[in-house]
Amino acid sequence: MSLSPFDTAFARLMCRLEGGESPELKLAASLVAGRTAGGDVCLDLPSLVRGELSDLPEVEIPASVEPWMDELRKTKVVGEPGKYRPLVLDGAGRLYLYRYWKYESDLARNLNRMAKGQRSDYSPELLAEGIGRMFGAQSSKEPDLQRLAAAVAVMKSLCVISGGPGTGKTSTVVKVLALLAEQALARGVRMRAALAAPTGKAAVRLQEAVSGALHKLPCSPEARESVPTSAQTLHRLLGSLPGSPYFRHNADNPLPFDVVVVDESSMADLPLMAKLVDALSPECRLILLGDRDQLSSVEAGAVLGDICGAAVANHYSEEFARLVSGPAGFRPPSLSDARPIADSIVILKKSYRFDESGGIGALAAAIRKGSGREALGILREGGEEVGIREEVRAETVRPALQKSMLQHLASTVSEEGPMEAFERMGVAALLCALRRGPLGVSGINEAAERMLRRQGLINPNRRWYPGRPIMVMRNDYSLGLYNGDMGMVLDGKDGPVAYFPDPAAGARSVMPRLLPEHETVYAMTVHKSQGSEFDRVVLVLPEIYSPVLTRELVYTGVTRARASVEVWSPPEIFVQAVETPVRRASGLREALWG
Repeated sequence: MSLSPFDTAFARLMCRLEGGESPELKLAASLVAGRTAGGDVCLDLPSLVRGELSDLPEVEIPASVEPWMDELRKTKVVGEPGKYRPLVLDGAGRLYLYRYWKYESDLARNLNRMAKGQRSDYSPELLAEGIGRMFGAQSSKEPDLQRLAAAVAVMKSLCVISGGPGTGKTSTVVKVLALLAEQALARGVRMRAALAAPTGKAAVRLQEAVSGALHKLPCSPEARESVPTSAQTLHRLLGSLPGSPYFRHNADNPLPFDVVVVDESSMADLPLMAKLVDALSPECRLILLGDRDQLSSVEAGAVLGDICGAAVANHYSEEFARLVSGPAGFRPPSLSDARPIADSIVILKKSYRFDESGGIGALAAAIRKGSGREALGILREGGEEVGIREEVRAETVRPALQKSMLQHLASTVSEEGPMEAFERMGVAALLCALRRGPLGVSGINEAAERMLRRQGLINPNRRWYPGRPIMVMRNDYSLGLYNGDMGMVLDGKDGPVAYFPDPAAGARSVMPRLLPEHETVYAMTVHKSQGSEFDRVVLVLPEIYSPVLTRELVYTGVTRARASVEVWSPPEIFVQAVETPVRRASGLREALWG
């Protein structure tokens, strides 16, 4: 990390508001601004002084934290939690921008409120019968954690269902919605539910999954009709106000729903999640789906990781373990000192897509454990599902692309219809850790276009050539296009047209001149791939280690693949990345878990 002009300007502003130059304040203010922009919610002063924070600018850090904190407390611009000051310093030495302290404290308060106690608006008998009908009988061999997740979702106001790819999070939540619809109908009302995700792409996938599973549900037509079949982005759900960080729905104007389901919730940043929970009515259930081991949001916070972080997987309070055992069909383990949040979390473990004894499943498991050498060994063993290309450098990118990806890239530039184009885009993906450089998105995209030009597959004189894959980089609510949406340029009757997937119509067209900020996307960052899946993935890591290379990034990239994954990376870079977990400073985990 290096201090930006904004960071130093913010520090000067704090000193000006203080009324004089304070070296301790200037240093702390510039660092907290920089760390927040980099994804941390706060600046952890004790960790900073102990030398535990990497990627710091070349500044002189005080030798002791207590005198530094004492000097900060003396200033007019630093207050204790609850005081309205530009900066907030808590008792553990975490320094916040006031806005982020407020987001975190509001979210923690609301989540703890929702996690306490059990709901009374359900019939235990109807729930037990419904779970048996939806999930089948409980096996005597191993607990069915999907049954447990369904019971928790109905019995609690907050339910967090975390699990890796193929563990059945979406199929479980469809059944949960049907169970909740049955409970509502038994009370003589109709369930009002909403489906949402942080990005448009993830919302489309959630909608497709729910719509595809709905007709298979063993429930009445009335219950089935109560389950929503459309999904939207969180921004659209909350009602974005153009040019403002606020939303139409908030605590004073809550969302009109009994149930809100959020998929890919690991991608939601702290401000967005705080505003969502604030906009829920007191009676509303919130169901969060996601993978706690995936990358966090680009913006500040690692909310899903903090919520699940201290959980002993599927261990509950003694009282709740007893209550949930009836509808779940088995009694889960309990802890005498379990926090209220523990009763709201279910970690699905069994993957129905990957066999963890080999291939992608074994690779993902090794990465999740942080076992770099084990993961490298699995890649080197090869097979149909996994492999590694260890000799990839700037000068060998194009030959590597030609050998590994030419057939797929050539298929994307054919001039068939939009639906065929969308299907081809989901076959394979080039995922990069970095945006810049020869082994980043910019370099790989450039190399791919050069290769396709030399093959005579695209016209070098046309910007909007047929088959050009594009990704939207900025939300445009008037067009209904959102950051991360992917489309394809094809020739229309009156010239080139950009087509994007549409849940209702299949595809919709936009004139290229109307598109918001976008870029060519033969390759994309791992961050941008979240919420997507591909049959085949090539994950490209740089030649030189970068702080963005983390366990979560590698895990996310690898698990975008359904059938096979190939890693392009020097072995030592891959191992170091797997052994480097993301650490984002935050007080949310402590506020929930103590």
